[in-house]
Amino acid sequence: MVMSDIRDAIAPPPAVQVLDLFKQFGSLQVLQGINLKIMPGETVCLLGPSGSGKSTLLRCINWLEPPTQGQVIIHGTPIGQRQVGNRTVPMSTPELSQMRTRISMVFQHFNLWPHLNVLGNITEAPIHVQKRPKPEVKAEAEALLQKVGLYDKRHIYPARLSGGQKQRVAIARALAMRSEVMLLDEPTSALDPELVGEVLDVIRSLTQDGMTLIIATHEMKFAEEVANRIVFMDKGHIIEETSPQIFFTRPQTDRARQFLERYVYA
Repeated sequence: MVMSDIRDAIAPPPAVQVLDLFKQFGSLQVLQGINLKIMPGETVCLLGPSGSGKSTLLRCINWLEPPTQGQVIIHGTPIGQRQVGNRTVPMSTPELSQMRTRISMVFQHFNLWPHLNVLGNITEAPIHVQKRPKPEVKAEAEALLQKVGLYDKRHIYPARLSGGQKQRVAIARALAMRSEVMLLDEPTSALDPELVGEVLDVIRSLTQDGMTLIIATHEMKFAEEVANRIVFMDKGHIIEETSPQIFFTRPQTDRARQFLERYVYA
């Protein structure tokens, strides 16, 4: 066995692998042959204009939107589909729910449960979906609220929180699932400008903790600072995939240069 084969044999599988992914809504082709590999501990930022397919790609990764064609593999295990002999069949609802516990998602508009207080929002799924002991989950939830700076709000209901506070609770809720990958879909787009910084600070801390993150964002300075890799999308295609240093200083395509010029002079 040559040295490269040995390295391949001992290397961990990708945290996320997307293979030849297509997604169509009616006659609209939203994703067109996406191939992407993300390693454990990597932070990848998806950039591109609105309508480029970033959010749809995130929703396909955790099978909230089943792809029209293609495959998504999480740490070596396909999601949404499984092999039965020579046939590929859809996962059952329990199988899919179990796979989704490995991938958490933070949405643009928080999606907190209004009838539960902050602590209840964080503990509900680990207790009732993962069947973990209530004292253990409560202690972990309180520690996560300390991490995101909201321990003093643990008994407050979402209606009394600011947008930035709601998004920090949503991140804590995602972390409470102990998932292997976190997907963040424009996590600051619904926030007032003065609240953006507090959410970005929490996400920065996750990158330092080694969490695997895939972030769709329009926050260019943030992406430049935290990403290991930039994936630039347009019209359902990956146009460029490179380091932030290269993307923001010498993009390789005219489309990326146009996008960045609009950002700089907006």
